Amino acid sequence: MGEQYRVVALGGAGAMGRPVVEALAGRPDIADLVIADRDTAAAARLSVKYANASAATVDAADPVRLRELFRDADLVVNTTGPFFRLGVPILRAAIESRTHYADICDDWEPTLDMLAMDAQARDAGVTAVIGAGASPGTSNMLAALATRELDTVESVHTAWPVDVPFVGDDPADASAGGESAAVVHWMQQLSGTIRVWAGGAPAERPPLEPVRLDYPGLGPGTAYTVGHPEPLTLPATCSITGDSACVMVVRPETAAYLMTLREEIDRGGLSLEQAAAAIERPTAGRFARSAVRWLSLRGPGPLPPFFALAAGVRDGRPCRIGARLIGSPRGMARATGIPLSLAAAQILDGSVRAAGVHPPDAVLDPERYFAELAVHCDPPCAGRDEVVTVDRTP
Repeated sequence: MGEQYRVVALGGAGAMGRPVVEALAGRPDIADLVIADRDTAAAARLSVKYANASAATVDAADPVRLRELFRDADLVVNTTGPFFRLGVPILRAAIESRTHYADICDDWEPTLDMLAMDAQARDAGVTAVIGAGASPGTSNMLAALATRELDTVESVHTAWPVDVPFVGDDPADASAGGESAAVVHWMQQLSGTIRVWAGGAPAERPPLEPVRLDYPGLGPGTAYTVGHPEPLTLPATCSITGDSACVMVVRPETAAYLMTLREEIDRGGLSLEQAAAAIERPTAGRFARSAVRWLSLRGPGPLPPFFALAAGVRDGRPCRIGARLIGSPRGMARATGIPLSLAAAQILDGSVRAAGVHPPDAVLDPERYFAELAVHCDPPCAGRDEVVTVDRTP
């Protein structure tokens, strides 16, 4: 038997954590998979399903307890959000414990702070892969496939679906209810200002700006910006000379409603939690206020639901390369959690051992990533080519 590891799944009993636990529990090199959660009963119920799992109680806001929990672990996989509140202190606890780390951080603000901890991680010999979920995560790996075909990268946009048909749709998501951390995160990233990449440099912009994109072989459509880490991390890994943003593929009526919520948040009329509740339980009044704006907005047209689109120069000629997801784990929780388990696997087997804080595309092998993602799709796919399609301009 080879080397055996102890892995802590922080937030492992939650919606995003359970798919990670399920995927990692079957690994023969994990001797102890600690399901650490503030919901003690849920962690205990989940742990009895797997021979190598145990349960632990933890408050993710307690740094002393975190360091105690991490001290004897080889790897922490973190799905506890929202990350704009918890991401930095949890990574700090992992670094101080000299424990390798991976998460699904999808907020741009803590991403900047976590990347700034790179020197501390290197000094501690800690490998940290942040934003290894769906978007960011799978989106970064799609961008890696697209940009590697270009000699010079001028722009990169990553896109994920809000209310358009997608192969990873799960009807249960729409009826799950509750003001989840994911929805609170979404409201945070649709209010105030967001960080994008414009003209080869960081820039602050309002969210929900329309972006017209022409996808190779499909045609043009409009998507809307959202605050996400990809425009912060991709320019460092592929030297983008122009623009980069993360966008939502969303119907105009939904975009208009989100703009109405944004205005209420920005003027102090709604907290993030109240805005999240307004997503779950929309009101006729807000729909009415959205109606006028809705008529002036453009829709996604033929844009695929989940893709990365890179533009630049190849062999001296302008070129656009798109990489789109055509297979996926079903439901937001699995589409986010399974990628984290794939990042964890590349850390555990030594494929990724560069100390420091890294975005996924800087250290993970995209070919292996999509080949392994295929196994977890619903239904399972035969290989990489059934998960992702790369499209090119002539």
